[in-house]
Amino acid sequence: MSRIMAIDYGKKRTGIAVTDPLQLIAGGLATVPTPTLMAFIADYVAKEEVERILVGQPKQMNNEPSENQRRVTPFVNTLRKRFPHLPVEYVDERFTSVLAHRAMLEAGLKKKARQNKALVDETSATIILQTYLETKHQPTSHETT
Repeated sequence: MSRIMAIDYGKKRTGIAVTDPLQLIAGGLATVPTPTLMAFIADYVAKEEVERILVGQPKQMNNEPSENQRRVTPFVNTLRKRFPHLPVEYVDERFTSVLAHRAMLEAGLKKKARQNKALVDETSATIILQTYLETKHQPTSHETT
């Protein structure tokens, strides 16, 4: 099998997570400066077999697009043009930053480590990916009967 990549796109830096080749476990890969993101992805995809790319879709609580959506949409369009063989999907990213902070707190990280925005971005990407994996592996109604 191949990996799934998840991206928590940001104005300055972007968190990236990937699955293992069996697509069982989501793990943080890196946080990269956003201007170098496309080169990073191209390099990674050249070295590793990637099945699809997930991009966090920034939404507000009322389901309306957040301010960052105007940056994410052109990025997704560029991804689709640059890697036409890879499906690129949006995944709702609401609450991922809150969940990332909570996970870091529960992991026992000190306050200074929890303030590391690069680590928060990478953890957010991991949560986006893990949420996708959990949704993908839920049995459908015909599988439970």
